Amino acid sequence: MTVKFGIIGLGMISRFHAQAIAATPRAELIAVLSRDLAKAKRFADEFHAVPYTNLDEFLDHVGLDAISICTPSGNHLEPCTAGAKAGKHVVCEKPLEINTSRIDQMISICKKSDVLLSGIFPRRFNPATRILKDAINDKRFGEVNMADAYIKWWRSQDYYDSGDWRGTWNLDGGGALMNQSIHTIDLLLYLMGPIKNVRAETRLRGHTAIEVEDTAVALCEFEGGALGVIQGSTASWSKTGHSAEIQITGSRGSVFMADDNFKVWEFDNETEADEIIRKEFMDQSSRGGAGAADPSAIDFSWHTRNYEDIVAAIVNKGKPKITGEEARRAVALIAAIYESAASGGKRVEVS
Repeated sequence: MTVKFGIIGLGMISRFHAQAIAATPRAELIAVLSRDLAKAKRFADEFHAVPYTNLDEFLDHVGLDAISICTPSGNHLEPCTAGAKAGKHVVCEKPLEINTSRIDQMISICKKSDVLLSGIFPRRFNPATRILKDAINDKRFGEVNMADAYIKWWRSQDYYDSGDWRGTWNLDGGGALMNQSIHTIDLLLYLMGPIKNVRAETRLRGHTAIEVEDTAVALCEFEGGALGVIQGSTASWSKTGHSAEIQITGSRGSVFMADDNFKVWEFDNETEADEIIRKEFMDQSSRGGAGAADPSAIDFSWHTRNYEDIVAAIVNKGKPKITGEEARRAVALIAAIYESAASGGKRVEVS
């Protein structure tokens, strides 16, 4: 079986979806949708698909199995609802939507329509993530006491000015946390499990004429007892960009992960495999990670791994690793951070 996809929304991120679909076995891009006919035709010609400007006609395309939603974040619910009612599986770029209420509606309609709903969080599928997750599951850290996420990226004012939806609450859903840091926040939750509560502060420090934050700090308490810090920024200038980092420390081990490499990999109960991991994954460079300073520099192979999981779930009639419920967790946490910041840093429970 070949899963035939259509992409809705042809902004910058859609290209990575198209490239990932093309690189995924048993997947094919057959249709694209944009309000701009010229853009739809150019994109369709490049990727050998059929262009549309009308959603109903797009969903009626013969053989269409699944849709990939690449519209602005606050415009995900409506095409998801239409696609699910038309019997199409739904893949949605992060965040799934701008708040949990809208996400819950997406989850509900997909369940009622008996179609798959999956989010895009490619960092979960990176090799270093699997290795670190195994170390956590094997209790190699002993008592985990701290788990932190640091995303100190740069976005120019031109980036925000390039689309009237960028930097708005209604369509972007937030700033540095909801748009850029959400990948690493999701990864922190995937590795460490749920966060109980947060205390946070947000600021707008490096940009103008946007509604949302470009700088945020949150103190987190995990359900497992560990404490952590989330720092997210799009006001941290760098020529090449800074890697997104996750740092986990415990009574018997410490690991600092920078994108898909390790800066630190140390355990009290050292094994032969540890030296192999350090040789293969230790970060020897000072270069920033993909997308840290230039959002167009993302490596589409990360999306490809995500699509491989989605296609396998569709073909085998199973569940993807990133279900709607899984994709919801990062948005719920970010919403709690925003609520805490708005209250002057009061403790807020994550729900």
